[in-house]
Amino acid sequence: MVPIMYALLMLVVFVLHGVINGERPAVVNIGAVLTYDSAIGRVAKAAIEAAVQDVNANENVLNGTRLNLIMEDSSCSAFIGAVAALKVLNKEVITVIGPQSSTIAHILSYLAGGFHIPLISFAATDPSLSSLQYPYFIRMTQSDSYQMAAMANLIDFYEWKQVIAVFIDDDYGRNGIYALDDELTNKRLKISYKIALPVGASRNKILELLQNSKAIGPRVYVVHASPDSGLEIFHAAQDLQMMAADFVWLATDWLSATLDTFELNKTHSLEYLQGVVGFRQYIPESQQKKAFESTWNRLHTRVSSSKLNTYGFYAYDIVWAVAHAINNFLDNSGNITFSLSNQIGDNRGHMRTDLIKTFDSGELLLQNLLSQNFSGSSGPILFGTNRSLISGNYEIINIYGSDINTIGYWTNIVGLSFSFPDTSHTNRQGNFTASKVLHKITWPGGMKMTPRGWIPSTRERPLRIGVPRRVSYLQFVNILTDNHTVQGYCIDVFRMALKLLPYEVPYQFVPFGDGHITPKYWSLVNMVANNEIDALVGDISIVTNRTKLVDFTQPYMSTGLVIVVPTRSTKSSAWVFLRPFTVGMWCVTGAFFFIIGIVIWILEHRVNSDFRGSPKRQCLTMFLFSFSTLFHSEQEETLSTLGRFVMMVWFFLLMVVTSSYTASLTSFLTVQQLQSPINGIDSLIATNDPIGYQEGSFSWSYMVNSLNIPRSRLISLRTPDDYEEALLRGPKNGGVVAIVDELPYIEIFLATKNGFGIVGQPFTRSGWGFAFRRNSPLAIDISRAILKLAENGDLQQIHKKWFCLHNCNIHRADNSKPNQLHLNSFWGLFMLCGIVTIAALLIFLLKAIRQFIRYKKAKSDASSITSCTKTIYCFFDFIDEKEEAVKKIFKQQQCSSQPEAS
Repeated sequence: MVPIMYALLMLVVFVLHGVINGERPAVVNIGAVLTYDSAIGRVAKAAIEAAVQDVNANENVLNGTRLNLIMEDSSCSAFIGAVAALKVLNKEVITVIGPQSSTIAHILSYLAGGFHIPLISFAATDPSLSSLQYPYFIRMTQSDSYQMAAMANLIDFYEWKQVIAVFIDDDYGRNGIYALDDELTNKRLKISYKIALPVGASRNKILELLQNSKAIGPRVYVVHASPDSGLEIFHAAQDLQMMAADFVWLATDWLSATLDTFELNKTHSLEYLQGVVGFRQYIPESQQKKAFESTWNRLHTRVSSSKLNTYGFYAYDIVWAVAHAINNFLDNSGNITFSLSNQIGDNRGHMRTDLIKTFDSGELLLQNLLSQNFSGSSGPILFGTNRSLISGNYEIINIYGSDINTIGYWTNIVGLSFSFPDTSHTNRQGNFTASKVLHKITWPGGMKMTPRGWIPSTRERPLRIGVPRRVSYLQFVNILTDNHTVQGYCIDVFRMALKLLPYEVPYQFVPFGDGHITPKYWSLVNMVANNEIDALVGDISIVTNRTKLVDFTQPYMSTGLVIVVPTRSTKSSAWVFLRPFTVGMWCVTGAFFFIIGIVIWILEHRVNSDFRGSPKRQCLTMFLFSFSTLFHSEQEETLSTLGRFVMMVWFFLLMVVTSSYTASLTSFLTVQQLQSPINGIDSLIATNDPIGYQEGSFSWSYMVNSLNIPRSRLISLRTPDDYEEALLRGPKNGGVVAIVDELPYIEIFLATKNGFGIVGQPFTRSGWGFAFRRNSPLAIDISRAILKLAENGDLQQIHKKWFCLHNCNIHRADNSKPNQLHLNSFWGLFMLCGIVTIAALLIFLLKAIRQFIRYKKAKSDASSITSCTKTIYCFFDFIDEKEEAVKKIFKQQQCSSQPEAS
């Protein structure tokens, strides 16, 4: 007994002496938890074993210390994987490699964190394996967050808006699709449908789920599965004839791992993968890669059923990263010690979890692992702040025939590119646009043209188009009694737009309404939003609340709310001809007729016999002459220069005044005036009278919610006859003061009913469009078709067909006062005419005075005329004589004898 105790004491002293002096341990245990019987596990197991052999054979790596690999099989089960991890941890390992399953990685990360054992995985790509939640988890592969960003970039590059996600319903599948959904949302794209396959789903189950997806419009499928079961999805798709034209199949890197691992008969096995596009983690060419491939070829007989895939490179490099980290750890501390955890008690079971020890220096080893920076067979080994491998490089492959072709690359810096970008340009963001080009892809069905990625409907499931059954204004939508024939303006626009689409759209109209009450359009829009129908066609107004539920096409008709009131015509007035002029205008015009007549008589009386005669005749001539000029029917001719000049200005004034009078009288005889005081929306709101609106129209909600009109004032009307009756009765007799409705309806109403008109301008601006489900690509294509119809004139022709049967003019009423002509508009002309008239009269008087003075001077040598009366008489007699007679009198100097003779 004493020798034994002495030996144990010496052993403890020897060990403590070695630890204190920093001697390296001869063996360091590392663990691995893999799924042996899996596509990735078989390759990874051989790669890890080969790496351990290579590390142990290289004395420069660990300086004499050897790695002892302790490996357990998880059997692709989270429970068995947890048990396997406990078995490994019970062997005092200082790090654990694996697992390859993301689901098992979640559980093992908790165990590794609890015992301070770094867990480093080469295949757990689940983006939710966060370093914040699992501080001892390291990912030595590319996170699916990179791959899903690449997938979203590819989808956006080909302008597909919606995709269908097919995934395994576990942590790996769900979290990967969540990451894809986030990336697509950032690009305003979406996953429209998700097919969650149970783990180990049978072929029949896959067929059932895929068959259900065929009834959905998108044809772009993103498959995120595992290498062991993913190919079943494509087998089922081929059985359902979904590997044909118009379909797009995109696969994550599981497909490339599968194709790289198994010895496939490409002529037969790739037949159901024709046109598939997938991703492969990019492994750059290097000396380390070639060396490992050479080693693998020597080991190939041990794993004859598998070839080397990308995960094999990462598994091989993990061992080297662990070896370098252990070497640094031993150089810095040299202590590998374990302690029992006080938090784990004796569970009295076969497996003593209470004896599993915590690695005392786990944090230090973890930091050594994260600080690794070297070139391995998979490329640069460098970890980021999220404790994942910094890479994000992918090849994009396309399967066609018996070949797997590389069509491009994706990096997290440059994005899509024709060839792998030079490392010297990886930090140049400006290269993104220029390099965003891929090789030509052969799609399913042998198509070279990029598939549209979406179909609106099939003949087996035509597009369900909701149509309201109107009870009035059937020019827009009319469903005949057979319930199958649908016609009208809106229907013609929709059909013409479908003809312009580059693809066929099978559809069927689904009528809504009982024929007695026009259905509420709000409820029909909700049916589209709830996927009860695919679209809604009709006179559907595009309003804010509706756009929150559905997508509308480009408006095919502009509209807005207008006000209709009764009108009356001014043609019924007997004195309408007096209205063009104001009273002042009539008075001034009449005064000028008298003034012009008097002035012309003064100017013409001396030289024109037409203005002479008896006093009665001269008075009639004086006043009738100026009035006859209005019709250019005057009988007298003006002879004097001054008279003609005055008449020229007078005729110009008459031309302007008479033409203005004619135009004003015409408007008075044709314009319609209102019978009510309503002249706009403000005056309508100010009254307390009832207001009519069309049944089912959004005008009710607009007046109640936006204009705050009491609901008690609003009266529902159905037909144009109801409109007419309510307006004619008026608010005092149980009718309405006005009707508020959309302009297209009012156009038809005014074309068929007389005595009504629109006041003001439309007080809302909107349009009619076709309603589709949110994010429907068909809404965009129909919008483009509507724009083409508007550009080539077809939209106007359809409008004329339905709305110009009677009258295309819109009657607008005017509630303003008559537009009479005021004196202010013509005072300039009257002033000009007055100045010319007065000037002519003054010139005439001055000329007469001058001639009188000359006459008086000539008679100064003759007998003087002493009587003032004789002088005045001689002056007026002188005015009546002609020029020759006056000259003759001056020569003979007989002026004094003539008055005596007369």
